[in-house]
Amino acid sequence: MAKSASRAQAAAERKKPKAKAVKFAPGELPTREAILEAIADFPEINSKREIARHFNIKGDDRVPLKVLLRDMEKEGLLARSRKELRPVGELPSVTVLDIPADADPENLHAFPSKWDDDGGERPRVAVEVGKDARVAPAPGDRILARIQRGDGVVPTYTARPMKVLDKPRKADLGIVRMDDDGARLVPIERKAREMRIAAGDLGEAKDGDLVEVEVTVSGRLMIPRAKVVNVVGNPQSEGAVSLIALHALDIPYRFPASVLKEAQEATEATLKGREDWRDIPLVTIDPADAKDHDDAVHAEPDTDADNPGGFIIHVAIADVSYYVRTGSAMDREGFIRGNSVYFPDRVVPMLPERISNDLCSLREGENRASMALRIVIDAEGNKKKHSFHRVIMRSAAKLSYNQAQAAIDGDPDDVTGPLLEPVLKPLWAAYGALSAARDRRGPLALDLPERRIRLDEDGMVKDVYVPERLDAHKLIEEMMILSNVCAAETLEKHKIGLLYRVHDAPSREKIVTLGEFLKSLDLPVPRSEALRPRDFNQILFRAEKAGKSQQVNEMVLRSQAQAEYAPGNYGHYGLNLDRYAHFTSPIRRYSDLIVHRALIRALDLGDDGLTDAEEGRLGSIGEHISATERRAMVAERETSDRLLAQYLAGHIGARFRGTIAGLVGAGLFVRLDETGADGFVPVSSLGQDYFRYFEEQQALIGERTGERFRIGDKVDVRLLEAAPMAGALRFEVLSQGERVKAPGPGRGRNARRSKPASHGRRSRR
Repeated sequence: MAKSASRAQAAAERKKPKAKAVKFAPGELPTREAILEAIADFPEINSKREIARHFNIKGDDRVPLKVLLRDMEKEGLLARSRKELRPVGELPSVTVLDIPADADPENLHAFPSKWDDDGGERPRVAVEVGKDARVAPAPGDRILARIQRGDGVVPTYTARPMKVLDKPRKADLGIVRMDDDGARLVPIERKAREMRIAAGDLGEAKDGDLVEVEVTVSGRLMIPRAKVVNVVGNPQSEGAVSLIALHALDIPYRFPASVLKEAQEATEATLKGREDWRDIPLVTIDPADAKDHDDAVHAEPDTDADNPGGFIIHVAIADVSYYVRTGSAMDREGFIRGNSVYFPDRVVPMLPERISNDLCSLREGENRASMALRIVIDAEGNKKKHSFHRVIMRSAAKLSYNQAQAAIDGDPDDVTGPLLEPVLKPLWAAYGALSAARDRRGPLALDLPERRIRLDEDGMVKDVYVPERLDAHKLIEEMMILSNVCAAETLEKHKIGLLYRVHDAPSREKIVTLGEFLKSLDLPVPRSEALRPRDFNQILFRAEKAGKSQQVNEMVLRSQAQAEYAPGNYGHYGLNLDRYAHFTSPIRRYSDLIVHRALIRALDLGDDGLTDAEEGRLGSIGEHISATERRAMVAERETSDRLLAQYLAGHIGARFRGTIAGLVGAGLFVRLDETGADGFVPVSSLGQDYFRYFEEQQALIGERTGERFRIGDKVDVRLLEAAPMAGALRFEVLSQGERVKAPGPGRGRNARRSKPASHGRRSRR
């Protein structure tokens, strides 16, 4: 049998066509297609020598052939395995692709996210997105796509997106630390372990450098070791812990030369095609340390007899669209970034400083191009009418929130004194009317103070504080909300595509969970599952009266959907508004720049309005900038966690007061009252009992003792461990939980058992 099979195989080999030499004139080379055809038809042609022999290329003519074959490798047409050449592998019919961040949004291309074809170049894939496509990816996205191969020997591919996928974080990042034994890598991931770095694998890295590494295992015990492949920077020497989050989350923070050049060449706008608003005493009111000022406000009583007690409000917003034109280098970079990112140690702007801090910053006493609004409201704060204008304005004063508030409260300074009667008091009177209208509208009124980190000159945490919430803040907030509503209404009226800022109502499941939690607190449970914002406000009011405000505020926040950008409108639930668009911060949000362009087009205010191509891509633009917004939130939170962990690392063993901010089956999260730092308490460390997780109560309850730890409970904790680079803290609970009826084994929905600790909290026993 073996002999007959061998003879049959030999016979089949003899029947295969043998390659015949093809003669070319001296100096003439075969085409790429001819080479690929020869390799595909004749397997024995698998090297440079065999290719030269097949095409009868001899002597010095072999040199340009080698160059051609090398170019084909770079182009992804050939793959090399040692000395053997072969066509690259074909893509599967469905595959995962990565769209480069700098891809042309109107002519997308992508590459396979994984390509293991022996070092051959990844094939470039054209991404086709129809106008009515359900999935509309953007530069920087990872997609699952259906692949179609084009005709011809040279493989060409097109892709139809099926789904936008979450991109994984950059793996294997850490900080180099030198010790007596050499070098080690302190990982930035919370669950990762430290690794040693061999002396020859350190490269140019120094102590404190943030590096990217390859991980290898060695020895019989397969111990992982790190090899430095790239030095990103040094957070300590650069004074920026945010560098870690920027690199881990792929947030661009250095502007390409072409973008900086374009920004530097921009020239100041003139009055041509604009109204002159320089006589209106608009003022900017911002944080004291603000470097850019993108909005200015003014209000005066309306003298129209038909509007007694009413006001005329003027709002000027920096005209970024004049400087950042569609398709320009700055526009592409702004789209890729999506928004500015704000860290305690730095700001990563969406646009270069020449634009954000200069030409588009409404500086005191300087002419500035603006998109402006004239809004008429009645005495009750109801909007009667509005109009948009493209203007040149000149800020009358740069004020801080505290400075403006102090003047209204009776303590004006040299700047605010002359402005108090003619400018500030009319502004506050108009705000009073808007505030009454807001109260009637009933937006969601969560009370969750936002902590801020203040750094010293060395970039270390100096203190953590909660900024005072002033009427000056609320004044600007209400005028910006009103302006955003006006933008949405105008674009709807003119039937121009726009990006809404939308916020969906809470899901039924989350309302049910909230109701069960309120029941466990002996608070009234809402009868309906279709709650309006004012219903939530009633819940918050009752919780405050019962002394359970913090727990309920946390749970109400968890019940809410996440706001996003979309061309389809389903309202803004939290603000209780039917239509809403972001218009007021084009310096730091690409969404607002799109809305500005749409208004210019709708109102015929210039030749730099929204293009047809942009209007057709609003869906993908909305998805992309919603993703960059979420990415920025993660980066900001992780950087704050790292700074606070670094700050607390010198307080191991110290006792703190905190609040249970979250629970899972594995344990509970405690937020320290003083700093807002979050840490984890493993359930196994809670004591000599089995603790089970009850989702409906948002509690961990001891199976035998009935000891309960619930979200919002105040607890004393001891800091056991701090990992600054990972931003992780581990606590031990010192307080006793509330005693309730023990649930007994196996009771409770969504219950999860924990193992009892090997040692209890002796101070409690």
